Amino acid sequence: MTTTGTASRRDALVRCPFCLTLNRVDLARWRDGPTCGGCRRPLLLDRPTRAGDEDFDRIVRETQVPVLVDFHADWCAPCRAMAPALDAFAAARAGHVLVVKVDTDRNHSTAERFGIRGIPTLVVFRGGRDTGRHVGMADQATLAALVGRDEG
Repeated sequence: MTTTGTASRRDALVRCPFCLTLNRVDLARWRDGPTCGGCRRPLLLDRPTRAGDEDFDRIVRETQVPVLVDFHADWCAPCRAMAPALDAFAAARAGHVLVVKVDTDRNHSTAERFGIRGIPTLVVFRGGRDTGRHVGMADQATLAALVGRDEG
């Protein structure tokens, strides 16, 4: 996907949930229905995507919009209870914020590097840097305040 000029681009790296290919997507054009460069299946950017130890650094470093990361575990009741608010936030901010989930049980290295001691922990990254955190459940208002209201 290309646009004229780079000023209007909002590139993000997104892993295809089907074939696991990393794709560079222009979030300014997310409504055009981007597809995976590997398997050609749709990349659904209006919901949280997944990242792990092998791709986390590239995703947060190379994505040009804020990346809201939910460090969670499948067994965590507060994480599951917060999931609908996170899903709604991802849908409301699609194209302006990339929402990513990292399973701390499967991705020990990333969780340890960022000092994740309790879950859910939400961390906002801009340009690869940790710019804000919230530990515990969060509603959409808390998520908006964490990311910043100026982001779409």
